[in-house]
Amino acid sequence: MNHESQNASRRGVMTAGLAAAAAIAAAPVQGAAQTTPSSSHSKSGTTTMGSNFVTAKDGVHIFYKDWGPKDAQPIVFHHGWPLSADDWDNQMLFFLSQGYRVIAHDRRGHGRSSQTDTGNDMDTYAADLAVLTTHLDLKNAIHVGHSTGGGEAAHYVARYGGAGRVAKVVLIGAVPPIMVKTPANPGGMPIEAFDGLRSALAANRAEFYRDLASGPFYGFNRPGVKLRQAVVDNWWRQAMMGGAKPQYDCIAAFSATDFTNDLKTIDAPVLLMHGDDDQIVPIADAALIGIKLLKKGTLKVYKGLPHGMATTHADIINADLLAYIKA
Repeated sequence: MNHESQNASRRGVMTAGLAAAAAIAAAPVQGAAQTTPSSSHSKSGTTTMGSNFVTAKDGVHIFYKDWGPKDAQPIVFHHGWPLSADDWDNQMLFFLSQGYRVIAHDRRGHGRSSQTDTGNDMDTYAADLAVLTTHLDLKNAIHVGHSTGGGEAAHYVARYGGAGRVAKVVLIGAVPPIMVKTPANPGGMPIEAFDGLRSALAANRAEFYRDLASGPFYGFNRPGVKLRQAVVDNWWRQAMMGGAKPQYDCIAAFSATDFTNDLKTIDAPVLLMHGDDDQIVPIADAALIGIKLLKKGTLKVYKGLPHGMATTHADIINADLLAYIKA
């Protein structure tokens, strides 16, 4: 197969993988409501409502969890779109039991953080995280990002990861280096695929999210794979907690941001973990390219595993994460 045929084949696989999500459109429904935490503090890095929120530079409230001994090595988890810190509950409990300090936050516009209509881009996501890590004074941290969270982790580490703050990075089914098709990324997915996601979200967010979770996200649309309703319900619960506008904007953030220079810049060791049946972020235009850009990269491919493999195969992923962190 020549190079042009390979690119065409790769584009076909990637476009088909996201088609199940992008093609959904139905009557509009009203999204879930959320209360923004009140606070008399506005200074960047101050906490609000006890220790559960930190205030970003523009006054946005960022929710976070911080469990475990404060003198233990920290592991910071970055969640995927359109979820929340709760998506890491399994990993946080596991690594807490291993003696680590575990931290996860709700990205702005997601989960319990402020539903702002501005700043829903990777530069701001990374800046928000820098406020949080500075506030918690995290040093020698392991950063673990899934999907969109992988892009956030890479962007943060490349920009703010100096001064001993970062020890290692793990990107699971992550979006870097770039998802959308461009002249520099001819194997990417066409912009129409992401326009389809935006249309489906705007038309009927609740139904779209239900279909995405019960289909390609966890591979429940594959022959012989049993649908786990509780997993679907938990995904939907998290998604509906966030705001429609920031989640809509985040589609551009995860699909069109070019993380190529971030991957080239990172000095810390990076582990790429990717399922070869990932229908949301197909491996061909993600980890298989990203590994070539990293200074200290390791690639681990999981045969037949889906995008949400940290949930569906948590025992495998947790064991491999632990081994990499301890190595």
